[in-house]
Amino acid sequence: MNEAGGVPRSCDKGSDGASRMVANMMIMGGDLRRLGVPEAEARLRFDAEPREAGTGPGRRVLVVDGKPAFELSYWCGTCPFLFRRLENARQTLSLAGVQEHLAGQLSDLDDGVLDAFGSLLPEGEYLPMLLRVEPRLVIPGQEGDYFSHEQVDTWGLDAFWGLPEYPHTPYYRTFETVVDDDAHLYEFVVPMVPPTWNERERVQEYVDLMGRGTVPTAVAVSTLDLCRTALGLGADDYEHWGLTHFLLDGHHKLEAAASAGHPVQLLSLLALEEGLAEASDHHRLAALRSQPCLSREARQAR
Repeated sequence: MNEAGGVPRSCDKGSDGASRMVANMMIMGGDLRRLGVPEAEARLRFDAEPREAGTGPGRRVLVVDGKPAFELSYWCGTCPFLFRRLENARQTLSLAGVQEHLAGQLSDLDDGVLDAFGSLLPEGEYLPMLLRVEPRLVIPGQEGDYFSHEQVDTWGLDAFWGLPEYPHTPYYRTFETVVDDDAHLYEFVVPMVPPTWNERERVQEYVDLMGRGTVPTAVAVSTLDLCRTALGLGADDYEHWGLTHFLLDGHHKLEAAASAGHPVQLLSLLALEEGLAEASDHHRLAALRSQPCLSREARQAR
């Protein structure tokens, strides 16, 4: 853990001593959009696994090409926030027709890009956001891991395993900030496949491109989950707002940005009907995402 008042884990300083997270900002937030195709035609959808007799609802999952790819936070909202990669998470969802366009910096919420990626998703209400982020790669169980630190501070260790939740994937931390005295927002970018699966040559191409000042664009479908323990098991009891961006396109870009300390744009399609949040919570996101990055520890030290 960082010392109180020190540089927060996901707002760490770069080699010049300035906060790296100044690159993380809200560029543009759009109006609600009706996007997607009939559910049977969507390559990606959110679903619940079948309920077994005598039990509660099945696992909440992100499904890709008909197979569960990620387990998500449980329905109750009092269990720990979660994204956990499953065995069927084996492919990305890049679209060849927009690759050249996304190699550069989008200046607005491009309708062509929105419609193209909307064709992968089930029909519904989505809130588009264009973000500028400087991602930091996190390995579960190591420095900066949300599940081993902030989550344990609130929920404690898993009662059965005696261990923190384990997401079964490296992921990127990009931003966090105060919601209010009783809630904190954490933002994550989750790759569909681990960075070790990326092509080394393509990652280096993006490192070189970013080094020349280009800011490429990645695309994600996103959810907002609000979770708070009902048992008060941990030392720091507050509501965790988990804003999770599941990468559709941009796996090489995110790794390149993280390894070289460069910013990248993220076009997020927030699925309003799929998270553990209310409409009023979604409406607050643009303002929250425009705030300075601030860790929970730094907030408490003030």
